[in-house]
Amino acid sequence: MAVVDEEKAAVVRELFHNYISGLALIPAAEKSGLKLHHGSAGRMLRNEKYLGDDYYPAIIDKETFDKAEEIRMSRARALGRVRKLEGKPDSVLPTSFSMPAVRTVYENPFEQAAYAYSLIESEASAVGTE
Repeated sequence: MAVVDEEKAAVVRELFHNYISGLALIPAAEKSGLKLHHGSAGRMLRNEKYLGDDYYPAIIDKETFDKAEEIRMSRARALGRVRKLEGKPDSVLPTSFSMPAVRTVYENPFEQAAYAYSLIESEASAVGTE
């Protein structure tokens, strides 16, 4: 099992505490002694490894972790940063092709290949246009 660096773990705990107490991401990080960008501080708050596993001991309890995530999502929704992608059309990729018989033969193999490739038609091109 890994050993926790208590000094660094205390900084992580303080970040969570500062954020839950009402500070924004950057001020919460700065008050904890961390110089982080907004995104980095947010990723720390979402890092489930702080909850521990079979090898790493937990340094944040589940209640604290969940509370920080609840606040983070609430603030993101209030700022319009959470959007659901409803009604997004599914991408249709060509999955079937057809090719008529090759009727012209060229001596140059590159010309022959270009001609043969020009005959290939995607049968999926009509899908989604109905």
